[in-house]
Amino acid sequence: MPHYQAPLTDFTFLLDDWLRIEEHYQRINAEGMDSELALEVLNQGAKFAEQAIAPLNQSGDEQGCKLIDGNVTTPDGFAEAYHTYIENGWNAMLGEPDYDGQDLPYSMAIPVHEMLNSANLSWRLTTMLTESAVLALTKHASDELKDTYLAKIISGEWTGTMNLTEPHAGTDLSLLSTKAQPQADGSYAISGNKIFITAGDQNWTDNIVHLVLARLPNAPEGVKGISLFLVPKFMVNADGTLGDKNRVSVGSIEHKMGIKASPTCVMNYDDAVGYLVGEENAGLACMFTMMNDARFQVGLQGLGVAEAAYQGALTYAVERLQSRAPQGVQAPDKKADPIVFQPDVRRMLLTQRALTEGSRALSMLYATLMDIEKYTQGAQQTQAEEVIAYLTPVCKAFFTDMGTEVANYGIQIYGGHGYIREWGMEQLVRDTRIAQLYEGTNGIQAADLIGRKLTRSNGAMMQATHAVFSDITARITNTSYQQQANELLNEWKSLSQSLLGKDGEYCAAVACDYLNYVSYTLIGVLWLSMLDTLPNISNTAFAKGKVKTGEFYLSNILPRAQQHKHFVEHGAAAVNATTLSDFIYV
Repeated sequence: MPHYQAPLTDFTFLLDDWLRIEEHYQRINAEGMDSELALEVLNQGAKFAEQAIAPLNQSGDEQGCKLIDGNVTTPDGFAEAYHTYIENGWNAMLGEPDYDGQDLPYSMAIPVHEMLNSANLSWRLTTMLTESAVLALTKHASDELKDTYLAKIISGEWTGTMNLTEPHAGTDLSLLSTKAQPQADGSYAISGNKIFITAGDQNWTDNIVHLVLARLPNAPEGVKGISLFLVPKFMVNADGTLGDKNRVSVGSIEHKMGIKASPTCVMNYDDAVGYLVGEENAGLACMFTMMNDARFQVGLQGLGVAEAAYQGALTYAVERLQSRAPQGVQAPDKKADPIVFQPDVRRMLLTQRALTEGSRALSMLYATLMDIEKYTQGAQQTQAEEVIAYLTPVCKAFFTDMGTEVANYGIQIYGGHGYIREWGMEQLVRDTRIAQLYEGTNGIQAADLIGRKLTRSNGAMMQATHAVFSDITARITNTSYQQQANELLNEWKSLSQSLLGKDGEYCAAVACDYLNYVSYTLIGVLWLSMLDTLPNISNTAFAKGKVKTGEFYLSNILPRAQQHKHFVEHGAAAVNATTLSDFIYV
């Protein structure tokens, strides 16, 4: 398994030089927050990721999880690393201060989350879903539920899960059948089965708080009849101590292609005691608070794996000796030259780095928008909410597609060794592949972007996003870069507006191409902005390498957007003209 080293130099550039994070905190009145604190959080987070959980990644994959007598155990060292994590306050970074949270900006937490994903994706999953549960309860739970549960979940003393999917109800939650029967004491009896539940059980904490979607008696049909319930693994006494075990059990754990060190559980609820979160029949809106956060976090999984794959591939390319370089002997004292001198290997490394660092820039811009949503009010907050809504499916789908592409390049650079377990590259491919599927497949993300976020808003969310990126472009001082950025933004806006008059079938056929077009284009704008910033930084060696990477993105990767644009404009007819019989050959 390659040694992971957190990309602190790139994060420092993004925070201090590109985003000018100190000014950002002042603009949004984030009291007590500054660049020095942000970089200290990043440095300490890097140490934990590198030293505590990265060494457990390969062994965790090999050992996997076990279900014994109804209880799940995770690989050796995982629980101990988690206890260190919560003792040092990492789980509480984003929590509300009224419940012992640290209330840090997202721009401080998101880099740490990326590092955790790079170091050990399986380990990170449990803490990720717990953070999403915290957000849902903070926004929607009653004060009584918050007082009982929230501080424990924010601290990490208890973990949280998200229970949506059923064997017959995946993307289409209108088919959901888990039932909630009101009880005389104000609680509800929850009965049903859920599948694909991350960390539905584990040996890290004494209690687990499940957030479960279910239907009340006589609830309306479809998604309008879904409610959200908090169902603890163990009941909580009035004094805060744990009582009897609730009627919640693990039916089995899935045997998976990847993320084998994360327990994916089948959960059984047999008249389990649950408590309503939010209003009756408004559960989907409450759960979307959790899901949207989780979708961005899943995007970070793709980004984290991409960074790990790039680092491993670069190290191997520098060390591996094979043949002589076509431009002439590079290592005359050796029998062959390192493969990094092979142009095709450099092409793959540049592709890895350009996609990873461009996506990281978008993730950090997204984090600052989440800061604005968190700390401001009025028009500024509303704009941030609209841009976050538009960019969430972009980040989830593009980052995870990108992560799989970059991880596959990792295997390719290693050659035959990349296919062998001991080198770690094949695990990265297996681990990241799920990120394109859960929290809504990437096809669903594309449909969400072109449907709910573009056409149903009549372009309002796109316009808000365009305004934010126009502000970025306006700050570019290099005339050529600014002109290129403006051309990209104008083309994106024009193409998006052309879709507003198209019918649903047309938009569904071109949805994935639209999402990819948007992703490559917006990241292109961010690369132009970063290229404009780089001449002003003091780390000249870093700047030189990053300029080469940005130029490679513009010349070799950004043209992909035009292919996707062509399909958006001309590809629907061929897709929609095909019927079922056209796929069946007799």
